Amino acid sequence: MGDVFLRRLSRWQADQYRDQLADLHAAAYGATARGATERGATERGAAAPAEPHGHGEPYVEPFHSRSRFRERLAEHSARPGFDLVVADSGGRPVGCAYGYPLPRDSARWEGFAGPVPGQLEELTAAGRVFAVAELVVAPGERRQGIGRRLHDRLLSGSGAALAALLLSPADAHTAAAEAARRSWGWQQAGRLRLPAAGDVGDALEVFVRPLRR
Repeated sequence: MGDVFLRRLSRWQADQYRDQLADLHAAAYGATARGATERGATERGAAAPAEPHGHGEPYVEPFHSRSRFRERLAEHSARPGFDLVVADSGGRPVGCAYGYPLPRDSARWEGFAGPVPGQLEELTAAGRVFAVAELVVAPGERRQGIGRRLHDRLLSGSGAALAALLLSPADAHTAAAEAARRSWGWQQAGRLRLPAAGDVGDALEVFVRPLRR
């Protein structure tokens, strides 16, 4: 592997890199060949058609599909305070991490299972919580410290007092994810019930990490 350099991208640069980052995300989560077919349609400017999915229901792309990631990145990059760090090796992205400050809205934690931890509620109301929305490293580039470098660079520029991470149980409880969170100082804060069950389940795991002020 060549040298890996980290650099921040503006929201406009993130938009220019959206297809490359979507490819990275899909590869990291083991996307199927459907993603390649969809990519061709997207690059030609055609929307991928909805497909039947049992009982006449339209096909819904999985959460970690290439198209769903592109949609999320477009939405998240428009949020105030959006920040993205990319790991570059030989002119191609081999990892990325991004996030944004949570709005000062207590409704964000509606559905929390039990009392919302005081620090989380208070710092959200003060606009001092930074949500980590994505941290991914290409499969062939793992176990080389790239993820930790991305994690630390992203959070070092957040200006927040607390970082928050929401994960589906399937993503949260892999051995690699649990080991990384322990090593990087994350603590579980609780579970957030979703208004409707979806392809990530009916609840998300909430993790927090204090940041130096």
